[in-house]
Amino acid sequence: MIDKVTIWTVIVGLGLGSFALRFMFLGLIGNRPLPIWVLRHLRYTAVAVIPALVAPMVIWPAATGGMMDPPRMASAMVTLTVGLLSRNVLAAIICGGLTLYGGLYLAG
Repeated sequence: MIDKVTIWTVIVGLGLGSFALRFMFLGLIGNRPLPIWVLRHLRYTAVAVIPALVAPMVIWPAATGGMMDPPRMASAMVTLTVGLLSRNVLAAIICGGLTLYGGLYLAG
């Protein structure tokens, strides 16, 4: 078991780090316009974060003990294809989710 001093040190450290990160944008430069190059890079944040969150659930799903399975791979392919063709994030997510649940239903 983790002792109380260690856990509270981690909690306080994470809280201070989270506050500092938010204060950088909101407190220090919140009322100033950001340079164009920063805005250009911030546009790609969601494009980088969403695949990083989803990839482990497709490639090493906990539900299958870390083994890849056809419903999840098909869902990832459908999501990618619909997203590329339609340029609509919601359509891609909905089609991928329907493919996943349909594939899991058919697989048993």
